[in-house]
Amino acid sequence: MISSLRGPVLAAAGTTLVLDVGGVGFQVNTTPALVLASREGHETTVHTSLIVREDALTLFGFGTRDELDVFELLIGVTGVGPRSALGVLSAMSPSQIATAIAADDDSAFRKVSGIGPKTAKLITLSLAGKLIAPRVADAASDTVSAGARGVSESVLAALTGLGWTERAASEAVDEVLAELPEADAASVPAVLRLSLARLGPSQQSGRTR
Repeated sequence: MISSLRGPVLAAAGTTLVLDVGGVGFQVNTTPALVLASREGHETTVHTSLIVREDALTLFGFGTRDELDVFELLIGVTGVGPRSALGVLSAMSPSQIATAIAADDDSAFRKVSGIGPKTAKLITLSLAGKLIAPRVADAASDTVSAGARGVSESVLAALTGLGWTERAASEAVDEVLAELPEADAASVPAVLRLSLARLGPSQQSGRTR
């Protein structure tokens, strides 16, 4: 079982990363946010799940362990394959998924390609009690919308997965969100791109902030 990979990025496009691990290029299916955050030649770590089929061995990888844990719960639901589970995690953060399940709200899952109404409902029923919804935000984050919190968590996961410290990444994301209009602040790619620009061209910048 391959539970994680670490190495330089050989290629990053769409929803696929190729990592050089000991001279072997591993292709990993992942979220667009992590692909966007990855830079060729820069070392990164992904937490992985190896899906074994009769005709293929396929790796799915994520920037955080929480995302991987949710992925493995999702593929355990009848009717949810690894591609659909990846689609859910591309559209929602683990905390957003947990909140939707706690509220028995299957509408967010129905928006994901490949997941119909019956499967969406089955997700909320099957995973009820298996994920802990985040606590109500404290006063310091009352001004941030639920959508912006989800974007912030996704971007932070991508940045820390690339090697920046949580503190440096958090500062950059907070600064970007404070400057963006609400519509742009709801876009993971937009916030991620601007956060990377603020942190600078090298991961070393994040470690010295």
